[in-house]
Amino acid sequence: MNELKPAQAGTLESNDIMITVAPGEKGSGIVLELESIVLAQYGQAIRRTIEAMLAEQNVTDIYVKAVDRGALDCTIQARTLAALARAGIILREELI
Repeated sequence: MNELKPAQAGTLESNDIMITVAPGEKGSGIVLELESIVLAQYGQAIRRTIEAMLAEQNVTDIYVKAVDRGALDCTIQARTLAALARAGIILREELI
């Protein structure tokens, strides 16, 4: 994994999600904080989508805060990748 700096992608508009990433402590793994207007219905699915994107990019030891306003899976994936790219992660090309 590359050196990580704090970054974010997305907005707090309806049907969007704001993803903020920051370096985590060594050995901390993925720490994911999620706020969502549909948390009870889709919280686990949102978590799985974000965690899958991080795993596909081989990202570990990261803090992620996601504030969801009803985003679709494709939006969650795009915002997660954009935040990682802005944080300095070199994305795996086959997933772009």
